[in-house]
This record gives sequence, C-alpha cells and structure tokens, in this order.
Amino acid sequence: MTDVTTETVPTEAGDARVTWHPARKARLVLAVSHGAGGGIEARDLQALAAALPAHGVTVALVEQPWRVAGKKVAPAPKTLDTGWRGVWPALTGPGLPVISGGRSAGARVACRTAAGLGAHAVLALSFPLHPPGRPERSRAEELLGAGVPTLVVQGGNDPFGRPAEFPAGDFQLAEVACGDHGFAVPKRAPVTQEAALESVTGAVREWVASLG
Repeated sequence: MTDVTTETVPTEAGDARVTWHPARKARLVLAVSHGAGGGIEARDLQALAAALPAHGVTVALVEQPWRVAGKKVAPAPKTLDTGWRGVWPALTGPGLPVISGGRSAGARVACRTAAGLGAHAVLALSFPLHPPGRPERSRAEELLGAGVPTLVVQGGNDPFGRPAEFPAGDFQLAEVACGDHGFAVPKRAPVTQEAALESVTGAVREWVASLG
C-alpha cells in the first residue's frame, strides 16, 4: 500500500476532509463517512481502511465539514447531504467507480444521495433504522430508496435496529454477531472484538468482489 494522504475539500457546507488509503492497483473507491456522534476514528472505518486496499479498493475516509470545524453536534440532514455532494467530485477524481458509504447518520446520507450522484453502490454500516426504543419512527424508506446495489452491515444487538427488524427489500444484510451500534461486543460475548471487526471487513470484501 502507498502512503496515506489527506485532502481538504471546500463544500457549500464548509471544508470537508478526505483521508485517502490507496490501493496499488485500485479498481474501486470506497468512500465512507462517520456518524453524528464520532469521526473517522470509528473502529469499523479504520478496519476497512486497513483491510481493503490490499484487495484493490482505495478507501477514502470522509470527515464532514461540521467535524472539521470542531463542532460537537451534527447539523440537519440536508446540510449533511450538501457536504457529501460537495466532496463527491474529489472522490470521483481517480476515475474509478465510487461506492458511497457511511456509518449511522453517514449511511443515511449515502442512501439519500446515491442515485443523484451516480454512485456505483452503497455501503450502510450500522444503518439507524429507527431511534432506540422507537421502532414506529422507521427510516426504511431511505434505505429502500437508494436505487443502487446496497449492503447493510448491522450489529446483532444494535438498538437502532437489529437485523431481524429490517424489512424485505432490494439490499443485502450482513449481521455482526453480538455487535452494538459501534460494533463493540461485550467482554463475555462468544466472539472477540477482533473477530467482530473481521466479520465487518470480510462481509464488505466479499460484497465488493461480487459487484464486478
């Protein structure tokens, strides 16, 4: 793998930041953003950045403008979408198909904007199907409306939506056993934290290979 580089990208929502983890012979770019409560240091994003370049996938970790500006609270969904659209030209710069992805709130952004941006596919990590304890407030329409091949990777104990709660639809779903919304597993779980992250990267690697 070649050197990791960081790029600042101006958008209408402020400056975003892209950290590139390039593959030597890349055939795809996987662009993934963070959720509303954290940044690109999230364990699943870091695991993907470490694992996928060896399989021909350049990983671009995208920090939304509000995070770059040092703010603690994410803005409205419309502003998140504006930031993501603003970064898109930089993501397509290498001239490769781009998988639009994110975790939690970032997954919602990827789903909402995929068709309009011409994304090759969508990766939804810990898709927040509903607020915890509020299954009646479903966000399934965003997921089902992505309009491109979509993979959801969901923790088995995610309070924002367990795998069994997801509706039938034109997407694939991979379960991370015992994982919570951040794919953390309890110390007494039958799977280790390392194994949980390997199930995330393995599911994404297999899915990406199937996209052609």
